[in-house]
Amino acid sequence: MRFQVVPAAYVFLRRTEDGVEQTLLQLRQGTGYMDGHWAAAAAGHVEAGESVLDAAVREAAEELGITIDPADLVPLCAMHRTAAPHGPIDERVARLPGSVVPYERQVMTALRDGSLQPIVTHGFPG
Repeated sequence: MRFQVVPAAYVFLRRTEDGVEQTLLQLRQGTGYMDGHWAAAAAGHVEAGESVLDAAVREAAEELGITIDPADLVPLCAMHRTAAPHGPIDERVARLPGSVVPYERQVMTALRDGSLQPIVTHGFPG
């Protein structure tokens, strides 16, 4: 079986106010996946024929009711993630609450610490 990648776009809305960096998160509820966890302000799968930038703009409009100019998006990193049994899954490109989606926490923590790399992995051995 060939490995499949299901691309998704994540939008982190960040600002610094009075020297404090803030990141807008949403609490996942009623989705059947990672419910009860805090996650990116907007996120979703890239649809057929859609660029990752167009997907980010669409998701922000759908989930947050805001309009984002694609030129204002700043790519942070691409993440390749997996989970057992390693079949086709969603493989993707301030103080955080305790229950943040683990792979999103990894990116936000590295971003805060200044250690974010262009490509990161999650769930692979080693």
